[in-house]
Amino acid sequence: MQSTVMPHATDRAADQTSPPIRVVSIPAAHPYVGRVTASPDIDVLSDPPVEGAPAGVWWPPAALDPSWIRDHAADADVLHIHFGTESFPPGHVTACIEAAHQVGWSVVYTVHDLEHPQLDNQAAYDRQLDELVRGADALITLTPGAAAGIRERWGRDAVVIPHPSLLSDDVTVPLVLPSSESRVGVHLKDLRPNVDAIGAVTTLVDAVERLRRHGRDVVAEVRMHHAVRDPDVREVVRRIVGGSDAALLIEHERLDDAGLAIALSRLDVCLLPYRHGTHSGWLELCWDLGVSVAAPAGVGQYVGQHPDSTVAGYAPGDGDSLEQAIRALLEADGATRPGSSDRIVAVAGRRARRVVDDAAGAAAHAELYRRVTAERAS
Repeated sequence: MQSTVMPHATDRAADQTSPPIRVVSIPAAHPYVGRVTASPDIDVLSDPPVEGAPAGVWWPPAALDPSWIRDHAADADVLHIHFGTESFPPGHVTACIEAAHQVGWSVVYTVHDLEHPQLDNQAAYDRQLDELVRGADALITLTPGAAAGIRERWGRDAVVIPHPSLLSDDVTVPLVLPSSESRVGVHLKDLRPNVDAIGAVTTLVDAVERLRRHGRDVVAEVRMHHAVRDPDVREVVRRIVGGSDAALLIEHERLDDAGLAIALSRLDVCLLPYRHGTHSGWLELCWDLGVSVAAPAGVGQYVGQHPDSTVAGYAPGDGDSLEQAIRALLEADGATRPGSSDRIVAVAGRRARRVVDDAAGAAAHAELYRRVTAERAS
């Protein structure tokens, strides 16, 4: 199979003569999965309930189990693995892939993360990636750079289907008050392992202070959850921000979808503070909301998710590099200010483009499912 970059649109009509492909998605209840399977050709089974967990919690995924797969052999055609595998020990996903093949299912794996953002030590995850990439019948990933990494590491080709929109249809794009100052923000959330909080905040404050010395009216906005994984790092962040007139710190509970959309819509530029990882849903949400993104160059494939003037790379830890990236984003053709009519028009245009692109992405998934099921049947 040759690596394929999915086009932004497709004229492929839904095949109304065949029944939908029945898919066990790991997980099913995830916004990404909902977008890429929104096709009349695809029927995704609901996540089975997780014993002892509240309703709506899909992790650890109960369907990713050899016994469950054998018990539900007649219910599906494809096992598609996305997230949640890190919950299991080595060998478990291989047993699941073997069980799926034994009952006649094809197996698809979307390589979202070549490095897991929730883990410091990647050794066990690397072994699991070997199981998944080698065992699946077909691979999907989100960027050409990730596909090249998969080809180099495992000698396998992945179909490239770009990341869909993550802006919920239920969220009305917020109207925010315009401001004369440009605002560059970073959201540290709960300080998960791949967030370089101290390095990112230090670099952001340095870059914004440089911009201010050069006459730009810019402020750095740092956000962080009240509950964090590393209280010591939180104290360092507080000291860094408190020592600068160019920065402000906002600590709050985890935001819901509407609150997050408001917070991001107030920004001119959003800084990604990641030390490792591969792809970013946060970056996609910023794009949907018309917010430019400064992403760490040489880390993952963030810059490759939107290789245009809406995303700029910066060298982690280098204030001068980040200053140049911010300046380029603020001055780029098509850059818009929070609360402006231009921002409203830009967001509407991007939402319309996503309708087309996301439909093409779902159609590409359906086409891949049909191909792998036909290949297994033959």
